[in-house]
Amino acid sequence: MRARILAMSLLLCLCWTAQALAEAKTAYTIGPEDVLAISVWKDEALTREVVVRPDGKISFPLIGDINVQGRSVEDVRAEIQGRIGEFVPGSPVSVMAIQIKSPKIYIVGKVGRPGMYIMFERMTVMQALALAGGFTPFSSTGDILILRLAEGKQQTMTFDYDAVAKGKHLEQNILLNKGDTIVVP
Repeated sequence: MRARILAMSLLLCLCWTAQALAEAKTAYTIGPEDVLAISVWKDEALTREVVVRPDGKISFPLIGDINVQGRSVEDVRAEIQGRIGEFVPGSPVSVMAIQIKSPKIYIVGKVGRPGMYIMFERMTVMQALALAGGFTPFSSTGDILILRLAEGKQQTMTFDYDAVAKGKHLEQNILLNKGDTIVVP
């Protein structure tokens, strides 16, 4: 009976997580350290890989610096196409994100593998903790903190793994944002 209740609780948690992830699907936005491949059709001199600088900009021949941080690949392609059209009229431009390195979260404290993790998709706290290899024997799983910088201010949220694992307080299993830090005491 107890195993059945636990299984139902975990199933409910997984369903809620899947629904939250489906609602959160949005276009990928470019961030610092991402690598973009940009090419102008039939122009070898205007084909290169560029790394997004910490200030969120890239440099490209003829058109100089472009702010790409927080923008979609298609949006950046359209801007480059418009700006490069003054110099190379009618040439299609291609932009591809070939290395994604910017949407990072950090997991510190008493977990199996603390460190920095790249979020290839939006993820919840439970998913991030699983990525970090779970807990060590001395972890305080009921006192986990999530640190988030929002609008220049540090926010702290609590997360009780024990409660969420039992199917209680599922609202604590939030979707993480870029830059969030999970602290497991």
